[in-house]
Amino acid sequence: MQKRIPAVLMRGGTSKGLFFHDNHLPSDTDARNRVILAAFGSPDPNRRQIDGVGGGVSTTSKVAIISPSESPDYDVVYNFGQVSIDRPIVDWKGNCGNISSAVGPFAVDEGLVKAVAPVTRVRIHQLNTNKLITADVPVKNGRFDEQGDYAIAGVPGTHARVALGFADPGGALTGKLFPTGNRRDTIEMPDHGPVTITIIDAANPVVLVRAEDIGLTGVEIDEVDTSVAITTTLETIRCKAAVLIGLAASEEEATQRSQAVPKVAFITAAKPYTTTGGEAITAQDVDLVGRIMSMGTLHRSYAVSGGIATAGAAMIPGTVAFDLLKEGSRGKGLLRIGHPGGMIDIGAVIDVEGDRCTYREAVIGRTARRLMEGYVLVPEAYFE
Repeated sequence: MQKRIPAVLMRGGTSKGLFFHDNHLPSDTDARNRVILAAFGSPDPNRRQIDGVGGGVSTTSKVAIISPSESPDYDVVYNFGQVSIDRPIVDWKGNCGNISSAVGPFAVDEGLVKAVAPVTRVRIHQLNTNKLITADVPVKNGRFDEQGDYAIAGVPGTHARVALGFADPGGALTGKLFPTGNRRDTIEMPDHGPVTITIIDAANPVVLVRAEDIGLTGVEIDEVDTSVAITTTLETIRCKAAVLIGLAASEEEATQRSQAVPKVAFITAAKPYTTTGGEAITAQDVDLVGRIMSMGTLHRSYAVSGGIATAGAAMIPGTVAFDLLKEGSRGKGLLRIGHPGGMIDIGAVIDVEGDRCTYREAVIGRTARRLMEGYVLVPEAYFE
């Protein structure tokens, strides 16, 4: 027999995931993880999630658990989980910025906040990072109004703009904007010798490396997932950084138990390339070009949390990202990152005074849509 769990399938930005009310899932952590994994069809050694609702890629294997907030400072509490495709792991470390954009619309439609037209502000307690996210949600007739003329790269068509504000995003997971205390660190790579990286924790911990330092141009797309050498190099960098900032005791543990964070991205100066949709991006269209990995594979756009970290690093002298910006791109408060699907722009408010810097807020526009509602079915055995 199977149990029916109320659930909503939502798209948030360029990701997709199941949304649950907290009280609809088992309270026991192990049972909750088993149930979520079964709902998605994980673990699947063939990486298809064929026996669940997961889409077989990391951007569609995500879960959001929502509850009303008991604090007057927030409206709802949001816990994010990255569901592994081929391993029995739900990673509760870190957050997904794209999925965050669907939390406000979900809260409005589920009656967790009072809907006020034309825009309802939802104050979200992001539990994984213990940070505040504000979402300005378009509302019509008491419901989230998804219709609009705002487009984001990686999602067909236009929709309503959900404005997200990430308050004080620095130190989201480690407690420090630069977890090692340095704006640059050097790691030893087997095939490349010493490589300079920046590890920045803003919305999520992210490792930034200059593409040219690892033998890349920075505009690679299909070559990334088809090259074992490239993916191995990037995973090695990611794992070494995980050990440096204390998220794993060893590189092996980082691969096995901490797939979602830190994220790793290779970046380069603005240059022309062609997107996955055939659009020609010029060097004038962007301030920086980046490619970010998502659980071992190339993200086909750019993780929002990764964008927040990248934008922050690019505005702080001494990081590998800052040196790649043209003079006119520095200090303007809005960074345009060219990615495989197009471009993402992130507003970053940062105060820099000598060795001290404070990341006050990141602002970004996303879209979201409620795709399906009803029940997800999970065999009873997973509840036991």
